[in-house]
Amino acid sequence: MTQPHPASAAQASKSLSLTNPSEAPAASDDFSDILDVPSLRDAMWAAVGDSYDERDVRSAVVAVLKDAQKTGRAAVAARLDANPRNALPVTTGYTWLTDQLVKLTFEIVTERVHRNPNPTEGERLTVLAVGGYGRGEMAPFSDVDLLFLTPYKITAWAESVIESMLYILWDLKLKVGHSSRTVKDCLRLGADDFTIRTAMLEHRFLVGYEPLAAELDTKLWNTLFKGTEVEFVEAKLAERDARHVKQGQRYMVEPNVKEGKGGLRDLQSLFWIAKYIHHTDDLGKLVRAGVFRAEEFATFVKAENFLWAVRCHLHLASGRATEQLTFDMQVEVADRMGYTDKGGRRGVEIFMQDFFRHATSVGDLTRIFLTSLEASQQKDPPLLLRLFKRVPKTRDGYEVVNNRLAITDDAAFLADKMNLLRIFEEALRTGLLIHANAMRLISANLHLIDKDMREDKEAQRIFIDLLLKHGNPERALRRMNELGVLSAFIPEFEPIVAMMQFNMYHHYTVDEHTIQCIWHLSEIENGHLEEDLPVASSILKHGINRKVLYVALLLHDIGKGRDEDHSVLGAKIARKVAPRLGLNKQECATVEWLVRYHLLMSDMAQKRDIADPRTVRDFAKAVQTRERLDLLCVLTVCDIRGVGPGTWNNWKAVLIRALYRQTRRALEDGMEALNRENRGTEAKKALRDALQGWDAKDLRIETARHYPPYWQGLHVTAHKVFANLLRDIGDNEIRIDIHPDEDRDATRVCFALSDHPGIFSRLAGAVALVGANVVDARTFTSKDGFATAAFWIQDSDGSPYEDARIPRLRDMIAKTLRGDIVAREAIKPRDKMKKRERAFNVPTSITFDNEGSEIYTIIEVDTRDRPGLLFDLTRTLANANVYIASAVIATYGEQVVDTFYVKDMFGLKFHSESKQKSLETKLRTAISEGAARAKE
Repeated sequence: MTQPHPASAAQASKSLSLTNPSEAPAASDDFSDILDVPSLRDAMWAAVGDSYDERDVRSAVVAVLKDAQKTGRAAVAARLDANPRNALPVTTGYTWLTDQLVKLTFEIVTERVHRNPNPTEGERLTVLAVGGYGRGEMAPFSDVDLLFLTPYKITAWAESVIESMLYILWDLKLKVGHSSRTVKDCLRLGADDFTIRTAMLEHRFLVGYEPLAAELDTKLWNTLFKGTEVEFVEAKLAERDARHVKQGQRYMVEPNVKEGKGGLRDLQSLFWIAKYIHHTDDLGKLVRAGVFRAEEFATFVKAENFLWAVRCHLHLASGRATEQLTFDMQVEVADRMGYTDKGGRRGVEIFMQDFFRHATSVGDLTRIFLTSLEASQQKDPPLLLRLFKRVPKTRDGYEVVNNRLAITDDAAFLADKMNLLRIFEEALRTGLLIHANAMRLISANLHLIDKDMREDKEAQRIFIDLLLKHGNPERALRRMNELGVLSAFIPEFEPIVAMMQFNMYHHYTVDEHTIQCIWHLSEIENGHLEEDLPVASSILKHGINRKVLYVALLLHDIGKGRDEDHSVLGAKIARKVAPRLGLNKQECATVEWLVRYHLLMSDMAQKRDIADPRTVRDFAKAVQTRERLDLLCVLTVCDIRGVGPGTWNNWKAVLIRALYRQTRRALEDGMEALNRENRGTEAKKALRDALQGWDAKDLRIETARHYPPYWQGLHVTAHKVFANLLRDIGDNEIRIDIHPDEDRDATRVCFALSDHPGIFSRLAGAVALVGANVVDARTFTSKDGFATAAFWIQDSDGSPYEDARIPRLRDMIAKTLRGDIVAREAIKPRDKMKKRERAFNVPTSITFDNEGSEIYTIIEVDTRDRPGLLFDLTRTLANANVYIASAVIATYGEQVVDTFYVKDMFGLKFHSESKQKSLETKLRTAISEGAARAKE
């Protein structure tokens, strides 16, 4: 009976003396729990009886094998249930079970359906497993790749056998990939196609005429593989690079277990290359050959086993060959693998941190192996480095090997532990990548980075210089992080390494987000973003304490993952870390303040109405100095941009710029610069200038008909639109103006109509019906009884509406406002959550603030987002006779913060605690009922 061969690291590790052998997962050589093959064979032949009719035989065989397959798959799945983090008995179990089904199918087809007791030489037939199946690694729904091998052109008998076998295997619902070839075909096709060559590299004899399989094996190695090692390696690495470009970075929060960076395909690429070059399935030989250290290989074994366990659980949980760890599957797989909530973190977040750390291990070993290949000239150095005409000059103790920075003498290097930091400085200075052997030496000696070194002034200088002096600090930080140096030098950083935040807002792990933020800061400093970020670029150009800014960015999220506000905890950590990095007392205090309040500017800009003078006044009082304002503004920009692609947009840019400029004016000219009356006078003057051609009477009517909040809440461009909409408007007329607001990446919808209770809710319903996302909205009542409302909306992709879609938008809004469509009923089919988004739970928080505005009570609703939420909330407030003046909507993935500026029906704030509680109860009921409806 042919067993799956030991292609995996875990299987190979059984023959190694590992640092901790107990951590190596055990393969299973005993499959008696899966199938009793002799009994199954007897049952199959008994079911067939004396029949020779192919249909009858096929029907009988499929019935017996299907039952056995079901029982066997359940037994293999039970192995995973019993030990949910040990994949090897499972992958070998599925392979063995598939082997038996294929062999028994071959047996019944060749001995009953197409019996040929005396085949000619040309009628010999061999069945081989190839690809992952040939390697002996199968997840529950892996493909079954078969090669039907014949000595010469396929005969009619062999063709009939293959066809009959495939029908049975397809009836068993196996996903069969098959090819029928001669040995000569294999050599010819393999020479032209590296995918075919790779599949045949992992061929494994299953059943049939075995000498033919041996002939193929000999000819592949002697004719096809021999002497082509370099081109094979280059092809596999090119495939890997293309795959990584397609799949994205290692720390993407919905990774592909199979194809992603640091995933199983990267592991398999190493196996393929190792086998091609070293002619072995036993990767343990690579340890004995000195390619890997035993402890490195043990790490590799654990990573492989973990990733295979994840893949098997993923298949079983979804019931199909799913490879992407989507958010909903992450929760399911984490639960299956026994992860539980701990220390303020969800089990799924701990699971994903383990996942990313294992993916990093795969990357580390890949680097080591490729360096070994370069040393033996099996792989050419990177193309860009090959083009260098001149090798950079290095300082004493270093040399250039294969265009990488290498260490000349390991013992001398380690004699001065400062070299563990200096090498990163030298790499930035020379522009060279660090040689993998140097990286291995660093990783193996992290214990040298001790308390004395952390407090050494020279170490502090080197680290700060890495941030400030070379123009690309993220390159050093990323490599230091991957090698463990960053966590060794700043131990407080270690908990956030590979830490995933389980939400749809953050695209990266916390450590990668931090490094992305620092990259954005260096990009601004290098003058690459002056057009996109004029304010931040100007601040940096005019001078700022760069050391404070870089250290604050490095530490701003260091408090995450604990059962405490990460800003408060982060500030406490920064108080300890900043002095260790050589900052003086005043700099330390500023870093601590920035970490504590790093979300303040973002929250004020996105969750409050910055047209309200009180908002700017309160922010200015919190910031206190121009220096802090400048630092916080740049930090906020980098923090938002570092969240992920597309998170920063013109809308956020306009808000941050406006808040910065108004606050700077208040700090420089005094708070009276924010006076409402001054703003109103300036706005009216600007409108008069914009309405050229209007007569004096019409201008007087327009400037006199609005209350003060109208003049502070809108830009002159909107004032001009409303002036035209209101001019000669009839009592029952509804006028709408829809135009793109390019400065804000949104479409502005302006309404003018007779005022009545609940107007805001009706408008919100009309907008929701067209599938628009509201990012900002405000309504005003004129002295002559009209409502003016401005809604800024985006489509489902977060973009302004295209011109071609605006007529339909206008039509749907008009119908809803006229009452032709009842928004409450029409919105129900649209108000649904996508399956992959249902795993997210956002606790609802509702607060009432009577201090943040002079005129209004601010109700802030922080909850789970969904399409009909704003309509539900505004309808609830309208039914409670609450007047909504404006709404500010801030969305963070699946979380939304809807902020309403409101008054009661008498124009007063909601000071009464009983009224606040009553309103909160009604809002919570609307939220919970809507959420239940969205999940139906």
